[in-house]
Parts: sequence; structure tokens; C-alpha cells
Amino acid sequence: MEIKNYDVIVIGSGGGAKITRPAANLGHKVAIIEKGAMGGTCLNHGCIPSKMLIHPADIASHITSAHRFEIDVNTNFSVRFKDLVSRVTATITADSESIPPVYEKHPNIDLYRGEAKFVGHKTIEVNGIHLKADKIFIVTGAKANIPPIEGLKDTPYFTYKEALRNTVQPQKLIVIGGGYIAVELGYFYAALGSDTTFLVRSDMVRGEDKDIQTEFQTTFAKQHDVRRHVDISKISHDGHLFSVTFTQNNTTQTMTCDALLVATGVVPNTDMLNLQSTGVQTDANGYITVDDYLQTSTEGIYAFGDVIGRHLFRHTANFEGEYLFDSVFMDMFAKPISYPPIPHAIFSNPQIGGVGATEQQLIDKGIPYVVGLNHYKNSAMGMALLSEHGFAKLLFHKTTQKLLGAHIIGDEASNMVHMLIAFMKMNATLDDILGTIYIHPALPEIVRNAARKAKAIFEEISKA
Repeated sequence: MEIKNYDVIVIGSGGGAKITRPAANLGHKVAIIEKGAMGGTCLNHGCIPSKMLIHPADIASHITSAHRFEIDVNTNFSVRFKDLVSRVTATITADSESIPPVYEKHPNIDLYRGEAKFVGHKTIEVNGIHLKADKIFIVTGAKANIPPIEGLKDTPYFTYKEALRNTVQPQKLIVIGGGYIAVELGYFYAALGSDTTFLVRSDMVRGEDKDIQTEFQTTFAKQHDVRRHVDISKISHDGHLFSVTFTQNNTTQTMTCDALLVATGVVPNTDMLNLQSTGVQTDANGYITVDDYLQTSTEGIYAFGDVIGRHLFRHTANFEGEYLFDSVFMDMFAKPISYPPIPHAIFSNPQIGGVGATEQQLIDKGIPYVVGLNHYKNSAMGMALLSEHGFAKLLFHKTTQKLLGAHIIGDEASNMVHMLIAFMKMNATLDDILGTIYIHPALPEIVRNAARKAKAIFEEISKA
């Protein structure tokens, strides 16, 4: 068996890019292993292609609502669905295929296209070759979770991977799930004309602040056929149509569709790594356990990104990768990783942006707080947008008035939340937010108005 020795081995070319070339540029001999498309999930099957498809969905939504602004257009528009998906796929493929030549030209990088499997302490087999290194980084991400529904595995269902590359627009789509993947991709298909039904086991966007979740469910259900608190018992496919049998409110029914999207969360890509042969431990859900330095239970083997299950975002994977590069290779600091406020967004309609604690988390921790909440419609730009839903919700510590969390639902929420990410990073207080000049009339005035609402509550408290 051929054995090749390296200074560094990186498994996964998505977030792993934060280690591969930077380490090689320092003179380390690096092996990068990738079994799928180069660039990982975010580039090929996640954040980037989904947003390239959701933007046209947003345009379609603007067209269908134009009458509210006294603009009469032909809302019976047609979509060149195959051309749209093909364009996005071609763009993504070209980006992905641009990565290998860069690695292949680098004198310190060897690229292996295949599945990695540990066969001993710090020894990895790929394509019949054994690779060894003192430093190994596992950045294998996650994949779609497939629920154990009777008959499902024998049908041609979509996960997010197939849904983003599908060139045939469904007439009838059923989406199983209510998380961010379900509501983003389901919204894309629905906005472009597919009759779409969501079957949700419990509630939608469950990780959000309770008021955000309620607002989203109420607004989303006005636009889409949403069936909540359902129990799916059986799925079949007759060669043309899916049949989905489920129970809701003690009533069992069967619904048919020509496309089925399963979006019920993700599981880590650890099952094929044979981690037990190298002593790397995982938790009950298969996520790799790491310490505060992102080192696994085996010295010299590190893991970061979705595979450790801390924060399932590409932006946090990038942060973790940059931390590891600095701490392992640059010796810039030998201190544990310290995460700044972790933001997130859901690019559906309505859009969601959030950072910091939710109200329920503050209650669970016994932290006293004050809420400042302002609806979009109660602002100048909200009036211009004819906003019928949406708000900004700010959570302040009751004693220090420090900003603890911020949650926005409505137009441009993913952009609006960035000012609050910065405020939280700076340990801002209510006075810091109110002492800022806001452009009038612009959407961030909604944030200022929410802060003013909190100020009024604090003043009432001080009088008591």
C-alpha cells in the first residue's frame, strides 16, 4: 500500500479552504481531499445557488403584488424555469471547477478526489492510497436528514441538492419540513408558479424568537398552503406521482404531487470516516466533539464547521477556520475560541434576520430584560412599502440596558440586522443605539423606533 506523508491533511474543500492554501503558502505540504464538487455545500448545493434562485422569486413576488401600488401588470407571467436553473447551475459549476486548477498549480498542495476514511492513528485512506500527517482538519460538513417514513426511500424525492438543480418546474410540490431550507426553497418554487403545500410536523422556523416565529407562521400561511402538526405515515410513487398519506387533527388524508422535497434538517458527514480507528469521538447525533480550541479527542486532529454541530452556518465555519489557521499555524494566540455575536438570516418571504439571545432564552436563563418592538408599518419607509407585516424586536438587559438580542422580520431583514450585529459586537447599550443618527426615511428607522419604545419602558420602570 502506497503511503504519502504530509504536514497537513484537510478533509473537505468548503470551509476547509480556510486552511488549505493559507497553510501551503507558509511552506507546509498539504493534502486536500474532496469526494464531491469542489467548494463544498455552500457553493454547490446551499447558500449561493439558493439565493441566486430566490432573487427571481422575489422579483416574481413584486410583480404579483404590484397592484397594491396602483401599478397594473400582467401577473400571468411565464417563467423560463429550465433556463433559470440552468444558468444558475452553470455559474456555480464554473466557480466550482475553477478551484482544482488553483490547487494543482500550487507546489505545496496535492488534491485527492475521493472519499476519505481513517484506517489508523492519523492515517487516512483515499483511492487506495494511505496519507499521513501530524495535523489533520476534518471539515466534512453535513447532509440532508432523511426521516424514516414508510416507502420514502423507494421514491425519487428531492433533498436540497436535487431541488436546486431540478430543471423541470413541478405543477404540484409538497415540502416536508418547516425549517429554513423548507421555507426558502418552498418559497422559490411557489413564487414562480408551482402549487406548493408544506407539511410540518410541529411549528415552522422553530429556532426563532417566539414573536418572530408567530409572525412568520401567520404571514407565510396567508401566502401558502401550510399544514402544521401533521404526522406523515406513508409515501409512495407510481412512476408519475407521489402519494403522501398523513394525519392532521385526527383525520387521515392522502395528497398527490409530481415533486416532493424532504427538508427535515441535516446530519453530520461523519458516518463514512471510520473515526473510531483514530480515536476521534462524536456525540449521540454523530457530530464530532471538540474542545475550546476546536481540537478533537485525538491530539493534532481538528474539526470545524457543520460537522461539529455548533453553528450550522458558512459564516461561522469561516470564522472557525480563520481562528484555527491563526492559532495552529501563526501562533498568534493560544487561547480558546471566542465567538462574537452569531447572526443568521432566513431568505424566504417574509425575510428574517437575527442575532443574540431570543426572549425565550433570556427567560430560561433568568436574565431580566426589556423589549422594544416596532412594526414596519409604524415608520416612514414602512408606509411607502405598504407594509402589512414585520417588525424589529430588541432585547435589552433590564439593569445595564445592554443590547442582548435583536430580531427582525420583514423587508431587507438580512441587511437590517447587520447594524445590530455591530452594536452587539461593541457591547452597545440603549443610549448608544438612540445616540446614532439614522437616515430619514430609511428602513433602519424601524430599529431606532424599537429602541425608543424600549426607552419609554425604562422610563416607566424608573418612575415606579
